[in-house]
Amino acid sequence: MNKKNIMSMPIACFWSVIAICVLGIIIGSFWDYEINAALANKTKLGSFFATYGSYFSYCLYPAAGACLYSGLRKKGDRYRLLSWTLLALGWFMAVYYSNNYNGKAVRELFGYTAGESSIVLSVLSWLFWAVLYSWVPFVIIRLIDERNPDKLIAVGTAILIAGIAADNVNLWLKQVASRPRYKYLITLDDPISEFRNWWQMVPNLAGSNDNFKSWPSGNMTIASMMFSLPMLTDVMKKRSNIKNTIAFALSCVFVLIYGYNRIHMTNHFLTDVCFGVLITYLIYALISTAFLRGQK
Repeated sequence: MNKKNIMSMPIACFWSVIAICVLGIIIGSFWDYEINAALANKTKLGSFFATYGSYFSYCLYPAAGACLYSGLRKKGDRYRLLSWTLLALGWFMAVYYSNNYNGKAVRELFGYTAGESSIVLSVLSWLFWAVLYSWVPFVIIRLIDERNPDKLIAVGTAILIAGIAADNVNLWLKQVASRPRYKYLITLDDPISEFRNWWQMVPNLAGSNDNFKSWPSGNMTIASMMFSLPMLTDVMKKRSNIKNTIAFALSCVFVLIYGYNRIHMTNHFLTDVCFGVLITYLIYALISTAFLRGQK
């Protein structure tokens, strides 16, 4: 592993992402409300992307499980049970998070109404996610290079742990800030009077009220998982720096589209989006660097 790389990309890429996030935070700190007023406009296409766009990020969980499975399998039969357990865990995490964050839309798609519809419809909506992620481990296992099992284990573990850590840090910070969402503010008679900048925190005001969980963006935490994609391409059989670069470029485009969607759909301000990316990216960078250097 090149010590000058972070998440299988040159360190210049790391600093570029940090710089763009910081720039967005600075701009948003002055014009958060004005930016939302100009861009916010709910659409059916935006709603569809908001519901199903996270699918691509969550595919990284079963992919990580596949890396752990292949790496541990090369270590011997004594790790067989552990390898299968982690493979199943990676798949389950994708299903769990998708059902937890976006399950309502899918349940409505199946015609399920809590307290009225048959429980079978609820089970079918859960199986929808289960099937949607079932192909990922099979494909990844066929594509990855098993000659360096330690690296496979490091990459798989880093993606799983960083994903869980980023999600929980985000949930904690939402309570610390308890910032009102733009979609809530525009329901008020005088929205601007209730607007708060990201640093004007009121800890624990949010509670279970989603209207006060604007900062930082949880969906950008999900989207920013894609920055770990180059680590995955870097353990493939036909890996190359060009493929890693393409994976990084695709991740950047995906995150930018996702960030615009969060503002467009009235869910977040620019600073919410940029902090969501920045915090997640730093967590992934730290954890992945620790594991990859440790395995070497």
